Amino acid sequence: MPHSAPIRQTLNPTKNACFGLFLAILQKMWLPPQFPTLSHTAPTTTKPLGKTGRSGYRTAVNLSDFDYSLPPERIAQEPIDRRDQSRLFALNRRQRNWRHLGFAALPDLLRDGDLLVLNNSKVIPARLQAAKDTGAQIEILLVEEADAGRWWCLLKPGKRVRPGVRLALKSQQGTNAGITAAVVDKNEDGHYLLDFQGSDNLLHSLQAIGQPPLPPYIRKDFNAIAESDKERYQTVFAKEPGSVAAPTAGLHFTPELLTALRAKGIETTEVTLHVGLGTFLPVKTDNVEDHKMHSERFELTAAAANSINQAKSEGKRVVAVGTTSVRVLESVAAGSSAPLQPQIARTDIFIHPPFEFRVVDALITNFHLPKSTLMMLVSAFASPGNTDGRDFILDAYTEAVREEYRFFSYGDAMLIE
Repeated sequence: MPHSAPIRQTLNPTKNACFGLFLAILQKMWLPPQFPTLSHTAPTTTKPLGKTGRSGYRTAVNLSDFDYSLPPERIAQEPIDRRDQSRLFALNRRQRNWRHLGFAALPDLLRDGDLLVLNNSKVIPARLQAAKDTGAQIEILLVEEADAGRWWCLLKPGKRVRPGVRLALKSQQGTNAGITAAVVDKNEDGHYLLDFQGSDNLLHSLQAIGQPPLPPYIRKDFNAIAESDKERYQTVFAKEPGSVAAPTAGLHFTPELLTALRAKGIETTEVTLHVGLGTFLPVKTDNVEDHKMHSERFELTAAAANSINQAKSEGKRVVAVGTTSVRVLESVAAGSSAPLQPQIARTDIFIHPPFEFRVVDALITNFHLPKSTLMMLVSAFASPGNTDGRDFILDAYTEAVREEYRFFSYGDAMLIE
């Protein structure tokens, strides 16, 4: 059994330039609303907060409670040779134990009749190079489309960029791409509204001039991104373009593994949640309940809703592939009574302990950043309706570090059931 000594060491961003850059970028994010937003907070608990639990952790939902120490060398910089050859840390949340397996063993771990819910959002090549009239080099990161041909973006460096400035986009080889971006506006958070001209279909043009928006903890500049990154920072079932970060739990699946799962009687269905930078917005409040999530666009189709409703009515498990799938399903469930209804909307649901899950019965996910909202979500899932799931997850992360698992986007996977 895992030990339960509290983990209090902090991953210090000043000691790791990648995390410093990561947090600096994410502190300036803004996503403009375009669809109705489903706003939810974790339900209140009847259990007292602020007391000391059996394991020695306080049960208050404080930011410091979701911290852990991670050696920088555990952050995966490259994808493993074959997607389904990553490792799988399988947690049993009821028995509070775990097993070390390979991801290819997933068909033997899931049950006949389980329904896998995949996020089919496709990562766009959102990272662009451009130049001002002065020759100054600017990097553009697309965040979200505001209107046809207009995008809210992050610029680096951006302090001296003013509305009216025109940027000339470059090809991946550094030549003029024939597309310009006029700076229309800048909001109070430092985000820029750019009007792109010279392309009838910017999303199509991005395939030739853009690069995948690898997170800053993967230490590659624009010109170092390889063809393998363009393939591997994308799931094999990606269909709907719109994400600026990959739904990384899906990166472990191959067509062959999906076929093997279906042969074992495990069904699949798809939802869409376009991952924005808001998912990774740093929590700045000591009490996590004061944190406000940015919203993200999602779609639950009629076919997916019917598959999920049927599985639940027949007592079969719904297995969410990734926290993004969880956010879709629990957002829809919290917004209306059963059965789930198809819809296109936005969600800013914030799942943290304690939280009662209404749809998801098992979760496939990656390892997450310290003190992140995703750490809070998996902690909530580890013990639904309680606050002690954090203890189990932190102990599991300590074991994963000890066993030299690979962390974050290109890292290994975890199954929580």
